[in-house]
Amino acid sequence: MEIIFYHPTFNAAWWVNALEKALPHARVREWKVGDNNPADYALVWQPPVEMLAGRRLKAVFALGAGVDAILSKLNAHPEMLDASIPLFRLEDTGMGLQMQEYAVSQILHWFRRFDDYQALKNQALWKPLPEYTREEFSVGIMGAGVLGAKVAESLQAWGFPLRCWSRSRKSWPGVESYVGREELRAFLNQTRVLINLLPNTAQTVGIINSELLDQLPDGAYVLNLARGVHVQEADLLAALDSGKLKGAMLDVFSQEPLPQESPLWRHPRVAMTPHIAAVTRPAEAIDYISRTITQLEKGEPVTGQVDRARGY
Repeated sequence: MEIIFYHPTFNAAWWVNALEKALPHARVREWKVGDNNPADYALVWQPPVEMLAGRRLKAVFALGAGVDAILSKLNAHPEMLDASIPLFRLEDTGMGLQMQEYAVSQILHWFRRFDDYQALKNQALWKPLPEYTREEFSVGIMGAGVLGAKVAESLQAWGFPLRCWSRSRKSWPGVESYVGREELRAFLNQTRVLINLLPNTAQTVGIINSELLDQLPDGAYVLNLARGVHVQEADLLAALDSGKLKGAMLDVFSQEPLPQESPLWRHPRVAMTPHIAAVTRPAEAIDYISRTITQLEKGEPVTGQVDRARGY
């Protein structure tokens, strides 16, 4: 079995060695320009077109949970990968736990009004504030995939009313499920904290705009953990300035790194991190990839295959 690996920033030697340990019958090599030798599987992140074009691969693994970048390249260069070759994304590989940590910590930060207390501290004001109740602090998750399910699961123990919005109906314990555009308003009207975990598709680009934000309760919060292109940043800032939104926590942005001139840096009710909410953990990624390849070789059913038409 031959496996080729390409990632512009990962330590290729470490990955090659770890993959060969996990798959003793495989020969793994780092792909370099001019390498046209046969391969059975490819592990990639932002691969050059020529790496995959014309290859008779059994499968391609994208080294991340998001596949919008490789799908965009495939749309521009359809010759890059035959439509019959399955494309897989990393389903969890530790990202679920990271998303749980991030979401729970931020929601508790808002729920306990630590943002307000930080503002009071900056003014040297000693002022206890009224508490929020869990009943009024409903959490709505846009995007009900693997990571959305993990976040919902982690929030159940805290007693917040939970709801999710997705393409298909979900039957998660303790979570109200809303489906499609026709149920979006009902989902938003009672959502105090909006968590975005949507995939990046043509249908979701710019979805968090003034029209959507206006349907949230006054004083709502937005937590964006998916893609920056989901948010119309000018509309978000306007909602913060008007008081429609009380706060926003952003891990992703329409342009990364975020330009220094962006007003998001200076807004007092915007908190941010540099796209670190859930990163690929190599050991867990290799465990998932090696297990999936073994199942494919045995003809067993697998999960994590990307639906190219849907974009995730």
